[in-house]
Amino acid sequence: MLIELDRDAGVPLHRQIEASIRASIRDGRLRAGASLPPTRTLAAGHGVSRGVVVEAYQQLVAEGYLVSRSGGYTQVAASMPPADADAGSAALTAVSTAQPVARSVGFKVDFGYGRTDVSQFPRAAWLRSVRTVLATAPNDRFAYLDGRGVPELHQALCDYLNRVRGTLAVPGNVVVCNGYGQGILLLIQVLARRGARRIALEDPSSDDDARVLAGAAGLDVVGIPVGPDGVQVDALDLADADAVVLTPSHQWPTGGVLSAEARAEVIRWARRRGAIVIEDDYDAEYRYDRSPVGAMQGLAPDHVVYCGTASKTLAPGLRLGWLVAPAHLVADVAAAKVLADRGSSVIDQLTFADFLGRGEFDRHLRRMRPVYRRRRDALLDALRTHLPDLRPAGIAAGQHVVAWLPPDLDEAAVVAAAARHGLGIQGVGPFRIAGAGPGGLIFGYATLSESAIAEGIALLATAIREVGGS
Repeated sequence: MLIELDRDAGVPLHRQIEASIRASIRDGRLRAGASLPPTRTLAAGHGVSRGVVVEAYQQLVAEGYLVSRSGGYTQVAASMPPADADAGSAALTAVSTAQPVARSVGFKVDFGYGRTDVSQFPRAAWLRSVRTVLATAPNDRFAYLDGRGVPELHQALCDYLNRVRGTLAVPGNVVVCNGYGQGILLLIQVLARRGARRIALEDPSSDDDARVLAGAAGLDVVGIPVGPDGVQVDALDLADADAVVLTPSHQWPTGGVLSAEARAEVIRWARRRGAIVIEDDYDAEYRYDRSPVGAMQGLAPDHVVYCGTASKTLAPGLRLGWLVAPAHLVADVAAAKVLADRGSSVIDQLTFADFLGRGEFDRHLRRMRPVYRRRRDALLDALRTHLPDLRPAGIAAGQHVVAWLPPDLDEAAVVAAAARHGLGIQGVGPFRIAGAGPGGLIFGYATLSESAIAEGIALLATAIREVGGS
């Protein structure tokens, strides 16, 4: 569950949790009857004691927002309490992406990015949901549906995204697609038909989805420089763009997180221009050393298209993605989806809806976070030991790390030398739009064992010595 805590605010943590959950219920992010995480789970996820969460839950039960069920379950109450029920409570003001490259043959270790450990796919839980769908789904669900997908998945996605990512999603605004690649294609097609002429992209950014598709649709592409904290929003006004594609919760590939102030400025820009913000939330579920960061869509659902996918969390082979679009775009995006392929697999959609509703998706993520964190830690430890001059960035979340090279090391030379030593790795340079910037390496670690990571960094150290680095 998305709860943003400010430990410097002077407001007790249990009050902040109360205020966040109360606001989510009042805003409709948490529906009546929705189950809340167990107190131990919520406490562990936010780095607080269980007693803090228990106190918050108890207060909200007393106010009528929550009800406790037998067995320790806590749910949102069926009816809303009076508007003045929380008058005396302290309030807290709340202020994805690249497609994977093919695995190269012959590398001893391959730090290719954009991969998910599909060996950890929850087969047994998925099979239970498949069986449930085949036994209980209405017959008419197996006929042609409209381009948005099945209603069950619309609702399940809204429940999940509003609870975990802080969106303001409604079922009528959800369009199911075949992953992010198709989702961004549909959006670009619709924007071009509506008269858009220029699209802004983060620089650096992926070179095999929005950039290619926008060019094919006849749109001009302009790069917006990325700094340590994500895209530099002051450059947006100069871009003269009709839309911007952002990865604000974990910029790809540098890992920067767009601040609350910068997000607000992007929203102001979009409103001034009547522009669209396309939010690629590609790996926001994996965070390790930082508090959760909510989605931008929750700030301005009328100007932000939220793009999500199961590719980084479950498996890219599922080809499951979703768009939460402003109401004025939904019909056109759904029509484009129908023209593209008549709709995504109904059985897969229903299965994922059941999988979400049973809480299996949450359980899978809780199981995978420590797995990826251990691999991330192994990478950072190996870099500190063998290559202390490299500067890792974007380490607090995701499934990859960027390490910036010292000025005396040529990125292309390092990548080439690494390949000669049996190491697959990519530099940041090929993903730059303007073609200028410091040299850096992208380390994808999601599919590598800790021993393979250590071996890979040792190979890289040998390669860097070969090209003249320390």
